[in-house]
Formats: sequence, structure tokens, C-alpha cells
Amino acid sequence: MRSAPPRVAYLPDTFYEINGVAHTSRHFEAFAQRRGLPFFCLHPGKKDTAIREQQQGELTTLDIPRGSAISFRLEKDLTFDAAFIRHKKFLEDHLRAFRPDIVHITGPSEPGILGAWLARNLKVPLVASWHTNLHEYAAQRSAWLMRMLPASQRAAAEKKIEDAALMACARFYRLAEVLFAPNVDLCRLLERFTGRHCALMPRGVETLSFAPEFRDRNGTGDAFVLGFCGRLSIEKNVALLARIRTELIEKGITNFRFLIIGHGKEEGWLRQHLPNAEFTGVLRGKDLARAYANMDLFVFPSHTDTFGNVVLEALASGVPAIVTPDGGPRYIVKDGETGFIATDDGFSAAIAKLIHDPVLHAQMSTAARLYAQSASWDSVFEGVYSTYDEVLASHGR
Repeated sequence: MRSAPPRVAYLPDTFYEINGVAHTSRHFEAFAQRRGLPFFCLHPGKKDTAIREQQQGELTTLDIPRGSAISFRLEKDLTFDAAFIRHKKFLEDHLRAFRPDIVHITGPSEPGILGAWLARNLKVPLVASWHTNLHEYAAQRSAWLMRMLPASQRAAAEKKIEDAALMACARFYRLAEVLFAPNVDLCRLLERFTGRHCALMPRGVETLSFAPEFRDRNGTGDAFVLGFCGRLSIEKNVALLARIRTELIEKGITNFRFLIIGHGKEEGWLRQHLPNAEFTGVLRGKDLARAYANMDLFVFPSHTDTFGNVVLEALASGVPAIVTPDGGPRYIVKDGETGFIATDDGFSAAIAKLIHDPVLHAQMSTAARLYAQSASWDSVFEGVYSTYDEVLASHGR
């Protein structure tokens, strides 16, 4: 039994941006600081970020810029810096000074690649968490290329791209001794393809930051608000929002409107196909909490999300959610209790049901809030530290 908490070096793919990895990473760092745990956290920043190390009690943070002549964009606010290896010596020196017991990476990014190399060089165990279904993203983002093929060949070609991407990711993740994933199905998938044990690492929510009390619109006689929050990108299946609008109108339902939070490449298309929708851009803090609380139903059509932090934030705000039967969000929503789980073809019917049944909607709103109150970040990270202890015990540490 260890007499002291492990010294953890955490090297995430992203920290400042708007995505699930960054969101989780910020909460992980805050947890370690609250508990007074020895924790080293890398902050990969933008090109103009100043290199800076800070020490706050047992917490050490290191800001390192990301961006060079050979960088390329992955998302609107995220790049891949192919020359990030230039920081190898600098990062190694800081890690040696910190003396980690274990290194934790979050994916095959520049920090992840360096982290895997440094863990081996420092002779400490490496663990890795899976946050993004990169293999599914690869298949969906190759859709433009698939259009050049005959329709009869597209599905098979997309499957080959997805399988090849999954094998490439699995090969990288085999470098770690133990893996983390946010849902049971992903754990099983990773164990099958990597041969490594995978521990569950879900997500939490701050129920004081997201709550029904932030609602400031009068729902009486107002349009039913269908909300979405996340990247406006093809892998989020946001085109379904426009189809939902059309199908609801065909059902004779017109007293509704969309509230869209986020940014991404599909925003222009959505603006054209969702007239009268409100596009807020990226929101934070109380503005985000207020926007969630002012929704009546959270509509999340993604098939690729590994968890769905935004779904949990909506539930905490007393907003039922409708999600697909694929990926992690289906583990958050209790079908018929805190929302609905539906195929793309069933979204509009489920929405219509709630619009026509205010009593059911009120019951789901209450149940959504109660469920979210059972999901805390502290319990998530306590589980991660328990796995760290198991890994270190197997090394006699």
C-alpha cells in the first residue's frame, strides 16, 4: 500500500480549447489542486503562447506553444504542430525535475507522442485515455473523397478507412500499460484491439454551475426551444437538425425554434437551412448556463461522441435530451425518463411527443436534474487514481 499519492504527469492533447478533452483536463487539474496532489499538467497553447511554468502548491503547470510553419488545422481552434518535437528536451528537463511516478496521455497527438517517448525514457509507467473516436472521424471526414466513387462502393470504402484508422490508433495505444475510456463499449473495443486492460473514466458535471435556476425566459406562450451545443461539424451529424425542422413542420408543428451554441465548418450551411434559429457562437460561464436553462429540449444527433459532456450539462440544467443509440450519450440518457434514445428517423416523432405532452416534459425535466446530481467530477478522478495505484502496485512502487 502506497503511503503517499502518486506523482502524476498529465500531458493532454488540448487544454484551452472548446472540446471534451480540454474540458476534462481542466477539471482534472482543478481536482488535483483541490486535493493537494502532486500533479504536473501540460498546457498546449496556441502559436503566440508564451512558454511559462507555474507552481501552485503541489500543482506544476507548463504552457508550451503549438504552432509552426508545418502546422495544420484540425478544428477551428485546434492545430497539429508537426514540429512539436522541438520541445522534447525542454519538456524532459521539466519532467525529470518533477519526478513523476506515472505519465498519463490522452491520445496520438504531439503531446501524446512525446509523452509516450518520455515515459519510456524516464522508465515510468504510461497510461492513456481514449476521448475521441478518431477512426469514425476519419471515415466521416473522407466523405468528400467517397463521392468520387460509385455509390455501390462507398460504404465498403468508408469501412476500410475506419478500420485502418482504428488499427493505427490501437497500435499507438498499445504503448500504454492501462487504458481509460468513457463508456463500456469503448473499453471492450479497446481491450479487443490492443490487448490492454481498460478502466472506465466517465465525465462529471458541476451542478451548481448548470442548474434550472438560470432560466430567465417565460415559457408561457413561448416557442418550444430545441437546443444544441457543440462543434458544428459533419461528425456531429448536425445536418439532422435541418431535417428535424422540416419533419416537424410537416407534422403541423410550427411553434418551435432552435438555439445553437458553438462554432464549426457547418455553421454557414445550418444558417441557410435553419431560418429563425439563434446562433450564439461559443458561450462560457453564466452565459452558457443561462442558454442551457432556457432550452426546453436538448437535441444531440451525434453518432460519434464517446461520452457527451454537453448532454450531462443539459440534464443538470433541467433539460431533457434526445440522443442516438450510438456512442456514449446513450449511457447518460435514460430512455423515457430523462429524455429519449432514437434513431435519426425517430428524432422528430420523439420531439413532437414532448411538445404535445407538457406533463411528461415536466417529469423528464425533474428526472434529468436528479440524475445529473449523482454525477460528480470528484468520483470520476478518484476512480482514475485508484487505477494509478493498481498500475504502480504491479511495478512494486
